[in-house]
Amino acid sequence: QVQLVESGGGLVQAGGSLRLSCVISGPIFSANIMAWYRQAPGKQREMVASATRGGHINYNGDVQGRFTISRDNAKNTVYLQMDRLAPEDTDVYYCHAPKLLLSPNRDLDAWGQGTLVTVSS
Repeated sequence: QVQLVESGGGLVQAGGSLRLSCVISGPIFSANIMAWYRQAPGKQREMVASATRGGHINYNGDVQGRFTISRDNAKNTVYLQMDRLAPEDTDVYYCHAPKLLLSPNRDLDAWGQGTLVTVSS
């Protein structure tokens, strides 16, 4: 069974840093896009950053310049380095791999379980 397993959330003071990790566990054929989303209670889930296997990267304007997404394709892992964190970054962060190829003919819209990031003022 393929799962996305996140780690690295926690409590940090404003101005601090955290690094989130997400590893795809289980056999896959290919993961083109891997992304991080976040969601606060009562709000819609929003994209934070995404990265393709080939290195094309997109950021939410609110995190541009503060967060850095990176991938280790050999390890099927995506990271989110979060610097200069602010209280408004407090959310549950989710790893997402849309159209994760389990085989050449089978794909999966995969989400992690979420990891809580809390930034205190």
